[in-house]
Amino acid sequence: MSGTDRRPPPRLDTSTPNVARMLDYILGGKDNFAADRQAVEQILAIAPEIKNMVEETEAFLGRVVRHLAHEGIDQFLALGWGLPTRENVHQVARSVIPGACVVYVADDPVVLSHGRALLATDGATAVVRGDVLHQDELMADPELRALIDPDRPTAVLITNALQFIPDEDNPHKSVALLRDSLAVGSHLVIAHAVFDDHPEVADPITAVYRRLLNRYGERAARTRREVLRFFDGMELVEPGFVYARHWRPDNPLAAQRPARTWTMAGVARKTG
Repeated sequence: MSGTDRRPPPRLDTSTPNVARMLDYILGGKDNFAADRQAVEQILAIAPEIKNMVEETEAFLGRVVRHLAHEGIDQFLALGWGLPTRENVHQVARSVIPGACVVYVADDPVVLSHGRALLATDGATAVVRGDVLHQDELMADPELRALIDPDRPTAVLITNALQFIPDEDNPHKSVALLRDSLAVGSHLVIAHAVFDDHPEVADPITAVYRRLLNRYGERAARTRREVLRFFDGMELVEPGFVYARHWRPDNPLAAQRPARTWTMAGVARKTG
């Protein structure tokens, strides 16, 4: 972030896997390193369906941004956002509202540098350093405040972050504080892996992330009920908190195809 950020800048360490770069590799990107690729292969060996889960989350994000833009939301805050993809948030939003403002938030040097070079190319798009656990610093960032008016409805997108934050970091409190800072009419968008139906993979996946990323805590493999708590104080938009592929699918028949995935997603509106 800018001058308000007291934390030291992140150091580029290509020997340690990074979630954003791992997602880039899963999606067929080229902005990743050997450590990222090796980490992904270890995860896929346990749960090969994770590739489908990542792709479904990306597709959900596109659908929800389009939906919210049609609802009149014209400012978006993308937290935990990864590396640039084929269809980024600002491109989707501006296909509906040409003047939509988008702020991407990341805390990795590679993501920040690539994002600023490829995405922050006009006055309505910015890439700032931050994360959901430091919401006060984030919302005070001058670049963010130049584009996001806190007195107007904002869409906050958190699709690849919360499932990597352990309970001991109290992400529920951080999300609640972020919600409280938003204007009435704002929306919170969350996609999160849940393990209700697949408890057998929770511990192995958690162990791999803890070992490889050296930051995955003791308790981040959440159930549906635990993830639903992030929406406390808000009103879920239809169809509620469902598997990502079932959230307003473009092709209902394709959404019913059999596959073993467990990413759930929802959108909630702040009503008061």
